[in-house]
Amino acid sequence: PEDYRESEQKYPTVYLLDGGNTFPLMAAHHHYLRFGNESPAAILVGISYGADTFKEGNWRLTDYTAPAEKFSFWGGAAVFQAVLQEELLPLIESTYRSDPSRRVLFGHSIGGQFVLFNALTKPELFFGHIASNPALHSNLPFFLEWHGEEEIAAPVSRLFVASSEVDQPDIRRSTLEWAGHWQAARSKPWVLEVRTLAGQTH
Repeated sequence: PEDYRESEQKYPTVYLLDGGNTFPLMAAHHHYLRFGNESPAAILVGISYGADTFKEGNWRLTDYTAPAEKFSFWGGAAVFQAVLQEELLPLIESTYRSDPSRRVLFGHSIGGQFVLFNALTKPELFFGHIASNPALHSNLPFFLEWHGEEEIAAPVSRLFVASSEVDQPDIRRSTLEWAGHWQAARSKPWVLEVRTLAGQTH
């Protein structure tokens, strides 16, 4: 934040999956919104592999996913979640004035799948979850059930899901099925908002 050195306050912190792509976009947009005071000051953290392909070391298809019968290399989300909880969040919050009660997690596509994985296993880890076009088409049944250690009767987080109107048909279809299931649920651990982005693609 622009006043970080002059202030002692703690700031909300947005954790961006696929940070190599999402951080430059969000950092520039957030900076622009700050000119008109249209967004609160925040710390942005881009989580990146420094590579675009699996051969180069990008493990997003393992780290961001729940198990799927179709892909043997999927299913590492629980390990990645543990790294966030036990290593990355403590590092950020001990190094910067990051407010632990105002963490937000953002992910797109497979990154959006991880956002929903966290929302269904440890929703209390983040104040807010944002999933953009979550790719659930290969393992949707996992995401139609609660996987936390205990049932949560009242919301402990906020969850926003965006689905593009002209997304890939299988991704769009699975997102709408997920949304219909959880919107109809009598209780859920988050305040849920689902929005269609008219005319937009994946």
